[in-house]
Amino acid sequence: MTADRLDVLLLVGAVVLLVGIAAVRLSVGTGLPSLLLYLGLGLVLGENAIGLHFDDAGLAQALGYAALVVILAEGGLTTSWRTIRPAVPAAAALATVGVAVSVVVTAAAARLLLDLDWRAALLLGAVLAPTDSAAVFSVLRRVPLPPRLAGLLEAESGFNDAPVVILVVALAATSTPTWYGLLGLLAYELLVGAVVGIAVGWLGAWGVRRIALPASGLYPLAVMALCVTAYGAAAVAHASGFLAVYLAALVLGNSRLPHRPATRGFAEGAAWLAQIGLFVMLGLLATPSELGSSVLPALGIGLALLLVARPLAVLTSTLGFGTPWRERAFLSWAGLRGAVPVVLATVTRDRAVFNVVFVLVVVFTLVQGPTLPWVARRLRLITPGEAQELDIESSPLTRLDADLLHVSVPLGSRLAGVEIFELRLPVGAAVTLVVRDGAAFVPSLTTGLRARDELIVVATGSVRDEVEHRLRAVARSGRLAGWHGEHGD
Repeated sequence: MTADRLDVLLLVGAVVLLVGIAAVRLSVGTGLPSLLLYLGLGLVLGENAIGLHFDDAGLAQALGYAALVVILAEGGLTTSWRTIRPAVPAAAALATVGVAVSVVVTAAAARLLLDLDWRAALLLGAVLAPTDSAAVFSVLRRVPLPPRLAGLLEAESGFNDAPVVILVVALAATSTPTWYGLLGLLAYELLVGAVVGIAVGWLGAWGVRRIALPASGLYPLAVMALCVTAYGAAAVAHASGFLAVYLAALVLGNSRLPHRPATRGFAEGAAWLAQIGLFVMLGLLATPSELGSSVLPALGIGLALLLVARPLAVLTSTLGFGTPWRERAFLSWAGLRGAVPVVLATVTRDRAVFNVVFVLVVVFTLVQGPTLPWVARRLRLITPGEAQELDIESSPLTRLDADLLHVSVPLGSRLAGVEIFELRLPVGAAVTLVVRDGAAFVPSLTTGLRARDELIVVATGSVRDEVEHRLRAVARSGRLAGWHGEHGD
């Protein structure tokens, strides 16, 4: 590659990225999922419009996997374990039993509508089975759902990529394993992937907390590198890298890491970059002139997936978990498909399958995405005004054996109205600065806190954990948190 060609590629890449960032604002204003705008941008750049030629399915698969690693890492880092913990059993059922039901029902529809043999039909069903983490994380976080339901959707989208990728790769291979061999393969890859992810996350969090890096910007890079390490280590062991990266990120994101909000912000930016690049690339891979003949099959299979397969998967997976029917109805409608099915369609190396999946994702994301808030309101699931969890950022002061804690008081937090002395911080900790409405001042013991205040707390290493627990307890239950049995765990 010449320097002149590199200059042109950098210019085009920067312009595409800026257009993609502007599309985020457009998607927020119109309610359209941003992935559709990125796919459209890719189609415009493609050979039937501006003329850029890209048809390397193998490269698209590799780059797609890399983008999904970043997207899953961001999902894990920004997911609250406290929120999803009650929903993990149901999410695991949706990611396994629900996926199996969805694959079988969708395969039956594909066999009927496309006259495929059972193996090809099951492969298409597997490609379409997973809900897409990028679509779920970007769309559902704009809908104020009850924490348990939001946690269930986020956990499902984080978990279900792993078994589906294993299933698609097995069905696309030249020799398909027996059903019991496939179950053994699934069990091995998921178990080892989970162990690797949790181990890397735990060891990484332990190491990051104990190392004092010379620049705060290195902490986000270290955390993202740990997430990618989890994926690579699991993949080298022929286990599920996608499950490993999500679990590693989940452990890291819920650990007391230095500069945690900054790390999450970096991860969100990296995930947006991955989404923009991924969807634009998939749009480039599609050929608009070939999509017309795929519309009717895509609509038929999509309706079967949306109205039969997804509701049956939700119903069978949530039996015994006490899930209300309104939440089941929303779960059935909120099974968004996005980049994951399109990336998995490249594994098949079948252009017809890719076209059907591409059209299906575009049409049904356009139908489901903008209607999610309306459906949530109709089902009376929206919970406006809910208090946010307290976020505490820490910076190590190595020479002083202390930590500098940055605490933001969110709207709805019960820290608002509490006076400094009522925090009852342990000996060795003090609120040293309050920033309010852009002005900083040193508080007195009787200074009352307000929503949107920023606090600087200095704590010695021996009491740091106690300080964090106390602040979270007061944020949740007020000045009498101890009387209410709230200890900020």
